[in-house]
Amino acid sequence: MLFDSSLRKDLARNFMATAVVILTIVMTIMLIRTLGQASRGAINPSEVMLIMGFSMISQLTTVLALSLFISVIATLSRMYGDSEMVIWLSSGRSILTFVPVLLRFAWPILLAICLLALFAWPWSNQQIQDLQERYDKRNDVERVAPGRFQESSGGKRVFFIDKDTPDQNTGTNVFIATNENGVETTTTARQGRIEWRGSDRMLVLERGEQWVQQESSAETRWTRFEHYDLLIGESKMSDTGLKASRQVATLTLLEQPTPVHMGELSWRLGLGFCALNFTLLALPLSAVNPRRGRSYQFALALLVFVVYYNMVNIGQNWIAHGRLGIVQWMLGLHGLATLGTLTWLGLRHRQWSWRDLLTRRHQDATA
Repeated sequence: MLFDSSLRKDLARNFMATAVVILTIVMTIMLIRTLGQASRGAINPSEVMLIMGFSMISQLTTVLALSLFISVIATLSRMYGDSEMVIWLSSGRSILTFVPVLLRFAWPILLAICLLALFAWPWSNQQIQDLQERYDKRNDVERVAPGRFQESSGGKRVFFIDKDTPDQNTGTNVFIATNENGVETTTTARQGRIEWRGSDRMLVLERGEQWVQQESSAETRWTRFEHYDLLIGESKMSDTGLKASRQVATLTLLEQPTPVHMGELSWRLGLGFCALNFTLLALPLSAVNPRRGRSYQFALALLVFVVYYNMVNIGQNWIAHGRLGIVQWMLGLHGLATLGTLTWLGLRHRQWSWRDLLTRRHQDATA
C-alpha cells in the first residue's frame, strides 16, 4: 500500500504540473493564431474566445498524452536519481511491479483521451467550421463594427462604416479603400445599403465622392456622385458537399468506410494506443544513472513522442490514399510498438543491457 500510494501521489503531482505548463503554452499559441485570423477577417472578432475554447478541446488529446508521458518519466527518473528505485528493488520489488501501478493511475487519463479523440475532436472541429461559415456568409457591411476599419472577406477592400440604424444591410458615413490591378480607389459616401441583383450582391452608395489613382502614372481622377453601385460579392451557395473527415462523427466513419474515413479513424484510435504505449515505454526509458543528469532521458522521450506521433499522421495519409489498410497499419505500428516496449521491459526486469549482451557475445566468440 505504501508503494502504491506514494508512487501514485508523485505521479499525480507531476502530471498536474506538467499539464498546466503545456496547457499554458498551447493556449498562448492558440490565442495568437486566433487573433491573427480575426485581424484578417477570417473569423468574427467577438467570437475569438469561443473559437479558442473549441480549439483547445481539439488539442486536449495531444496535451494529455504528452503530459502523461512526461510525468511518468519525471517521476521514475527522479526515483533513479535519488536512489529510491534501488531501495524498492532491493526490498523485493521488480520493474514489472510498477506496471499495474502505472496503469491504475493512467486509466482515467487514457479513457479521457479516447473519448476526446472519438467524440470531442469531431464535435469541436464542426463547431469551429460552423462559426467560420456563418461569419463568411455575412456581407461586408455586417462584418464591419461601427467606428472600426475592417478588411473585407476577400482582403481587397478596407471598410469604415457608422451603423446607427437597426437594419444590418444599411450603413452611414461609408469609407471604402481598394487596391486592385495597380489602381488605388478611395470612396466616401453619406449612406450605403445592400441590394441583391440576381446572383450579385451590390453596395449602393448615395451622395459621395471617389478618388482614383493609377500607381504607374500617378494620374488621379476625382468624381462626385449622387448614386453609385459597387459589386461586393457573388451569392454564396450553401456547402452541400462532404464534410472534412475531421468533422465527421466516429459512428459515421464506421458506417461509411471510405479510405479517407478509415484514415481519420486510424488517427483517432491511434491516439489512445499512443498514450498507452507511452505510459509503458516511460518505465524502461526513465532508467538513469544517478551520477548523470536527467536531460538525456527527457530529450530522448521528446524525440520518441515526436516520431511516434508523426508516424500516426503519416499512417492516416497512407490509409486515406489507399496505400495500406487500417488493420495492417494499426497492427504494424502500434502492435510493433507494444511488442518492442514489452521486450524492453523484459530486458530491464532481468537487468540485461546492450553492453552485457555485447560482452557475452564477445566472450562466446573468443572461447
